[in-house]
Amino acid sequence: MHIAIAGNIGSGKTTLTELLAKHYGWDAHFEDVDDNPYLDDFYADMERWSFNLQIYFLNSRFNQVLDIRKSGKSVVQDRTIYEDAYIFAPNLYEMGLMPSRDFDNYESLFNLMSSLVRPPDLLIYLKADIPKLVSQIQKRGRDYENTIRIDYLTKLNSRYNQWIESYDLGKLLVVDVNNRDFVNNRIDLNYVITKIDAEIHGLFH
Repeated sequence: MHIAIAGNIGSGKTTLTELLAKHYGWDAHFEDVDDNPYLDDFYADMERWSFNLQIYFLNSRFNQVLDIRKSGKSVVQDRTIYEDAYIFAPNLYEMGLMPSRDFDNYESLFNLMSSLVRPPDLLIYLKADIPKLVSQIQKRGRDYENTIRIDYLTKLNSRYNQWIESYDLGKLLVVDVNNRDFVNNRIDLNYVITKIDAEIHGLFH
């Protein structure tokens, strides 16, 4: 079983990944943030480092998906290979922060890689408004995220919603997290687990 959690920066993907992995006794696969050699540079100068960062993420996530399939274990994954290609890279291109030749090169590489991997059995999308995202980002206090602009988050949110509306690669569960707190409220976590159980039950039949 491969469950992947998608959502904008600050939507709670990592937290929910940890909680679900613990609940189900499954492996957790996280986004490579702490060891990412490009993130600090990217947030300081997006135009210079956008292509490097996106290629790094693409390579990292491609290897992650291959490892998930090879392991034969049930896994909860923090963010998918699709989000970079359908949300982050085109957003950078549209904002003039990635040249067209780099974007074309990136898209070509993604199309090849995505043809070689299977999508998750269930995609969970954490839907959050901008105030919720900003609050969560401020709470976790990562230095490199202090420079994230509201208009950047807003554009990403718009692209996420468009992507989810047309998502057809497998089962999808949309969870509105604006008024939910998985960490401090067990009822909120149980609500999500109940929804997931219903989806998983369907996958086994």
